[in-house]
Amino acid sequence: MAKESDRPVTIKDIARRFRCSPSTVSRALNDHPAINEDTRKNIQEYAQEVGYQRNELSLSLLNKKSDSLGVVVPTVSAYYESAMMEGLHSVLQPLGYTLNICVTNESYLLEKEHINKLLSNRVEGIFLSVSQETYDSGHYKHLQAVLSRRIPLIFIDREYEGVTADRVMVDDYHGAFSAVEHLVQMGCRRIAHLQGPQGLTVSEQRLRGYRDCLARYNIPLDEDLIMGTNFKVESAIVPTIRLFGLSNPPDGIFGVNDQVTIGAMRVAIDKGLRIPQDVAFVGFDNSPIAAYIYPSLTTVSRPGRKIGEEASRLFLRQVMRNEDARAENLVLPSELVIRESSLRIM
Repeated sequence: MAKESDRPVTIKDIARRFRCSPSTVSRALNDHPAINEDTRKNIQEYAQEVGYQRNELSLSLLNKKSDSLGVVVPTVSAYYESAMMEGLHSVLQPLGYTLNICVTNESYLLEKEHINKLLSNRVEGIFLSVSQETYDSGHYKHLQAVLSRRIPLIFIDREYEGVTADRVMVDDYHGAFSAVEHLVQMGCRRIAHLQGPQGLTVSEQRLRGYRDCLARYNIPLDEDLIMGTNFKVESAIVPTIRLFGLSNPPDGIFGVNDQVTIGAMRVAIDKGLRIPQDVAFVGFDNSPIAAYIYPSLTTVSRPGRKIGEEASRLFLRQVMRNEDARAENLVLPSELVIRESSLRIM
């Protein structure tokens, strides 16, 4: 059984100490001018001495406002997700909002659980990057629950097409198209694609950009050159070994992200292949390490921080408007950054 001294100090405890009402203590702690200055000072000093902490949840219930927001993402291990968080924080923290970051690890059940808990904690908005399993399962009642409570829901980076809500995406299709087009311009004709998980919008858009670019340049599509990965560096190893084991191996590889592409480059180096002379590589994300590996990685840059900033703007738009407006679908441009891994001397 916990000792009395282990229990958090409350306003009632302080009121007993000073033989006054709890409302007097509350006013003193909030610098209310109706309370004598000496009394205010004594109560505030005592509260600090005994470690009193305001019950922010109780205050939020009284004020009908929590100043709390939820951010639900598949991972925070990559630079891109961290950049999105920075963008959200840079806009919302100065306005007094607190971000509650939840990680799903691509699990639908975890995503659902996180959102239910955020709703229970009375968050004022939720920023969501949808998990792989949510796409696969086709379940979205947990998202409708957010909207039914008239709580702003903003998709960031990954969306769910069955739900009408604000969203901020990156132009993955044209980013992929430009990546493959660059490989073509560097003389590649057997261009492989290390594809992301099927069903995810980002994976599908990049695959579509890859396919359409090959068609644009009259390069036959060879399904043997498309291999699946899960975005992680180690998931590229076996698929790349298989690609180089083909009777007619690729002379260019476009990876769904930088991690996958770096894994593929490791395989090429271990096989004694020259980059980019024997095989050229292009990734996606422009993670910080891309510029510092050897050879440095050509990649597609997508503005993670800008996504967070724009998503914050959409949230604030919803909070400030007096009536409903149409959901906004914002697509930010991506940009090819050319480095050593693909730059052949023609």
